Amino acid sequence: MPKVRVEKICSEPELYIIRVDDDRIGYFEATWDIPEGITYNAYIMKLDGAVVLFDVSKKEYTDLFMEGLRKVVDPKEITHIVVHHTEPDHTGTLPKLLEENGYRAQLIGTNFAKRFLEGFYGEKVVENFYTVKDGEEMKIGGRTFRFIAVPWLHWPDTMITYVVEDKFIFGCDAGGGYGIPETIDDSDEEVVEKYLPHVTKYIVTVIGHYHKYIVQNINKLKSLGIVESARMILPGHGLVWRKDPLRIFEHYERVGAGTPTKDKVLVIYDSMYGFVEKRMEVIIDELKKHSKKPVVYRFTDKEAPAVSDILGEVPDSEALVIGASTYEADIHPRVRYTLFEILDKANYEKPVLVVGAFGWGGVAGKKIETLISRSKFDLVDTVESRGMMSEEDEEKLREGVRKLIQWIS
Repeated sequence: MPKVRVEKICSEPELYIIRVDDDRIGYFEATWDIPEGITYNAYIMKLDGAVVLFDVSKKEYTDLFMEGLRKVVDPKEITHIVVHHTEPDHTGTLPKLLEENGYRAQLIGTNFAKRFLEGFYGEKVVENFYTVKDGEEMKIGGRTFRFIAVPWLHWPDTMITYVVEDKFIFGCDAGGGYGIPETIDDSDEEVVEKYLPHVTKYIVTVIGHYHKYIVQNINKLKSLGIVESARMILPGHGLVWRKDPLRIFEHYERVGAGTPTKDKVLVIYDSMYGFVEKRMEVIIDELKKHSKKPVVYRFTDKEAPAVSDILGEVPDSEALVIGASTYEADIHPRVRYTLFEILDKANYEKPVLVVGAFGWGGVAGKKIETLISRSKFDLVDTVESRGMMSEEDEEKLREGVRKLIQWIS
């Protein structure tokens, strides 16, 4: 059952998190399977003569969010609302909040943010909107707020806020992840270790199409000297990072760059009647003989893994093996959809071995080859054959794995 958590993060400045835990959601953006759920984080900072709210929450949880907000402050007392990113999971409660606020608060965001908010919620919402430029600073309540554009993390409107005196970074989607961590912050290492795979999955599914901008924007923040000096990173989803603030941006960098984990090979395949599976057993056996660690996802008549989970495995894999049946003169639909999403969301320079099986005509292998040729991935080999696997087929499969390993080396 969804709930709201309100906790004081620090006393100077007086800072609170209002976190809505959404365990009811099934598919983020109506697409990505997230049984782990997600949080929507907003923050309240009380200063001399000012109360600043950083982002809000999802419309579905307006009452829950307002209940949490009132535990910290009367909505009428809010003087400024910083809108880092206008996607409705961070702005959906804005119309109700502004209504209770009497439209007194000044909204702060990028020019894109103003346009998007007007389109989502109407002109009245942006009547008191201040458009900031990249790098602009504003004095509020004795603090200096620097607003830095980080476009395509993951919309063109996205910015972060850096509080100069306190070295706080409010990042919204930048630094976020799926999951509902047991703690508010990164103080418990077991919680962090459990949470980070959800972060990877989040990065790939949400920002993956623009993953090159992750590295670019983090380098931009580094050049401004605010990453290494950050005392706290406060994202719009998941954990607050204050024990080791750099850790989350370092994780983002690794995913953005596709930095591999040694010996990890991602194996994805379908098998309707066992023909592809027999071939993949050979592949997996040969990988293990060479001390590789295959991570296997299979589509069969008994299982169908979430594509979002598969996507989360791509960035740190050394290589991929894709096995597919020919199905109605095409790639098996489950593998085809998975491959399309990999090429869109997790398109990295990694080697790929393609394996196929067919009944009367082999098509899947060639079609996968064509798709790979239009991507950043490197095709190492295609091994495709009809029906029951022969000894010759098996040797070709093992040779394909050896070529893949040679490519990695």
